[in-house]
Amino acid sequence: MAARTPRTRSRSGSVFPRRGSYTEARRIGTLLRRESVGGAVLVAAAVIAIIWANSPAADSYFALRDFTIGYEPWHLNLSLGAWAADGLLAVFFFLVGLELKREVIAGDLRDIRTAIVPVAAAVGGVLVPAAIYAAIVWQEPGLRGGWAIPTATDIAFAVAVLALVGSHLPSPLRIFLLTLAVVDDLIAIVIIAIFYTSDLNLVALLLAVLVIAVYGFIAQRYQRFFRLKSSAAWLILLPLGLVAWGFLHASGIHATIAGVALAFTIPVRPPRGASPAEAEQPGLAEVFEHRIRPLSTGFAVPVFAFFAAGVAIGGWDGVVRAATDPVTLGVAAGLVLGKPIGIVLATRLVTAFTHARLDPSLRWVDLVGVGVLAGIGFTVSLLIAELSFGIGSPHNDDAKIAIMLASLIAALAASSILIVRNRQYRRIAEAEAVDADGDGIPDVYQTGDEPR
Repeated sequence: MAARTPRTRSRSGSVFPRRGSYTEARRIGTLLRRESVGGAVLVAAAVIAIIWANSPAADSYFALRDFTIGYEPWHLNLSLGAWAADGLLAVFFFLVGLELKREVIAGDLRDIRTAIVPVAAAVGGVLVPAAIYAAIVWQEPGLRGGWAIPTATDIAFAVAVLALVGSHLPSPLRIFLLTLAVVDDLIAIVIIAIFYTSDLNLVALLLAVLVIAVYGFIAQRYQRFFRLKSSAAWLILLPLGLVAWGFLHASGIHATIAGVALAFTIPVRPPRGASPAEAEQPGLAEVFEHRIRPLSTGFAVPVFAFFAAGVAIGGWDGVVRAATDPVTLGVAAGLVLGKPIGIVLATRLVTAFTHARLDPSLRWVDLVGVGVLAGIGFTVSLLIAELSFGIGSPHNDDAKIAIMLASLIAALAASSILIVRNRQYRRIAEAEAVDADGDGIPDVYQTGDEPR
């Protein structure tokens, strides 16, 4: 009989670590990997922030958001809100980078013939909202800098809504939305890196690139080790990632880009010379994505949303001001109208003038529903709003009000379309299940005991 491993008991006599606590932690991690749960946590954090920011205790919310902590000589004496936007959101962008690389290397984006439709849809979903916003604020030159706010799609929120209402929708529709949202995030990353970069510090940038290269070399060289030892990444790669983040922050490039750059160095495929059993295992990118998603979904993104979504509306006068601000109108129109118009129009053009085709199981009304759903901007839109106008600006507050209102409208409108389509697909599935042999006669009538 094998010897039992001794377990340490605490002074209270309970086993340490308690098996129940470990099981509960794993259960919470599993829940946080579910798209619907992630969307619910995100919304809950934003709602708490809005209520607190407009309550009698509003001063305490803004004092908490603006509380500064850090080391000034390293340019890291930041408010908690800035730490959430620049630091915690880098975790979210790290996951986005892992998804992007995995899709390009081994997923739907590796074949341009398959990817061209959702990629074109994503580009249309960026250009049209930006054009609508620019047209609305054109008479106000100081507001044109917010053109990128309505271009982003919140992948977590959008996929969560689709998961809630689309139990019987065709799987290619979900793949289309995921690919579109991933490409949309890539475009948003490029926009942030190019258009929202302050004066560039080349020395700091070169040091960041050097640290990222070292990080990538270690991840590539010892991927078996990091896949088997979950704690190794936290002890070895995380400190290097923090150093790279710090140098990139000092360089003037928005520090969230560090998350994407680090993610791009993580290998997707098993190492060369891997055994057949190893080759069947998921790559390190997928392993890291699985491990880090609960941290992003359960902490990083909700904390960012909590600090970013808190807007003091200011009563009726604030509502009137927000409703008449061109920024509010431009952002709301860009998300609610520009997204579906851009996505559907670009898809129509690329399928009309190229050999690319939609999946045969999809209908144009399904695509309209996904286009409306992509109008949920939220996380990245809130970030770009802060980069465009700055914390404390009334235009920043109005943009945030527009983002949250437009995201709610987009979620409700898309749900109303997709719920109807889901019912139709469910009826089709039920009919096919009844007629399993495909002869056009329901199987219940072939038993010799027809109902009368």
